[in-house]
Amino acid sequence: MPRRLRQSRRVVITGLGCVTPVGVGREAFWRALQRGESGVRRIEGFDVSASPVRIAAAARGFDWEGELKPKDRRHVARTVPLALAAAREAMGDAGLQPSDFTIEEQRAFGVVLGTGGGGLAFTEHQYRYFYTDEPGTASIYTIPASTHGGLSSELSMAFGLRGLSHVVSTGCTSSTDAIAYAADHISAGRQEKMLAGGSDAPLAPGILAGFCLMKVLTEDWNDEPARASRPFSRDRSGMVLGEGAWVYVLEEYEAARRRGARVYAEITGYGATCDAYHRVRLEDTGEEPARAMRLALEAAGREAVEVEYVNLHGTSTVLNDRIETQAVKLAFGEHARRVPMSSTKSQIGHPQGASGAAGLAAALCAMTTGLIPPTINLDEPDPVCDLDYVPNHAREQSVRIALCNCIGFGSKNSALVVERV
Repeated sequence: MPRRLRQSRRVVITGLGCVTPVGVGREAFWRALQRGESGVRRIEGFDVSASPVRIAAAARGFDWEGELKPKDRRHVARTVPLALAAAREAMGDAGLQPSDFTIEEQRAFGVVLGTGGGGLAFTEHQYRYFYTDEPGTASIYTIPASTHGGLSSELSMAFGLRGLSHVVSTGCTSSTDAIAYAADHISAGRQEKMLAGGSDAPLAPGILAGFCLMKVLTEDWNDEPARASRPFSRDRSGMVLGEGAWVYVLEEYEAARRRGARVYAEITGYGATCDAYHRVRLEDTGEEPARAMRLALEAAGREAVEVEYVNLHGTSTVLNDRIETQAVKLAFGEHARRVPMSSTKSQIGHPQGASGAAGLAAALCAMTTGLIPPTINLDEPDPVCDLDYVPNHAREQSVRIALCNCIGFGSKNSALVVERV
């Protein structure tokens, strides 16, 4: 959303809610980030004794049943209660009470969520009934609940929001793209407020097996799970699957001011590109992710030297971390060696399509608290990963402008610029 196209409508974040592997709720998440805590544990939800990978980052202690009516509990994917809990917190954080909305306010309030896998884990569970001669046990909503597009509808129905209700699924960049898409609708005057963010829950036997086939998950840290996600470290050997939801309330700046809302940050820039190269991996040059970052900065009307923190995709795979480092150098020039940056996935694993929303929450943590979250498990940096990744411990620093970078399957790239108001 370039400034020249935004007219006078600025888009700000006034609410944040989340359910994460390191804590349920915004404050718990931020505390864990600042302390460098890991949410990676041995998988408990299904038998992994025969799997080469037995660890993941699950949202432990989350009362998913409490988010749903009893009659709905067997009919929706886990992404739904995750998103509902995060959205309820975001609404409360923004000082909004949906039950008080007029019909006009309901129609001016939309939902855009990003997800990579959507209801795939739910589908896997339901189809097990069909293929084990127990079709009567399966949910009658197997098909609609397995469809990605139903995720936003669950939030629209829960809060009575009659604006647009869309799902963006672009792999790991899904929630970054969803947040930008939502902001664009507010900027253009098509909606007044939006719930936007991401929810993913890819922890299921078949999904785990599929990721193992791709050889992108680490098999080396089953006995030390908290040390498994190691972005930019010389001995990194793959990513760790994660889950979670991060949801925001976005609204027009002047309207937020009139109602006295607290503003976390303004969304000022977005850029997206595609390497057009491979189903999974990035092209070695890093040029297209760098171009996405440059486009986001151009849209924000900012120079690279003005950025004070970069939240990296940082998956902990050998290839991704090396190429992302190269991309940052291309996008930021000499400033790449001065600007602090970190990977949230070192603590929460890789929540797939919710990654960008998680990274934005980490950037807001830095902007709000003055503490930049660290990249943990960075014991010995890879010589080719030679930037300031804020290793192992949070760092005190004021952050006014941040860039959040995301890279996805299908060689997609997206970046957001946010600024403290």
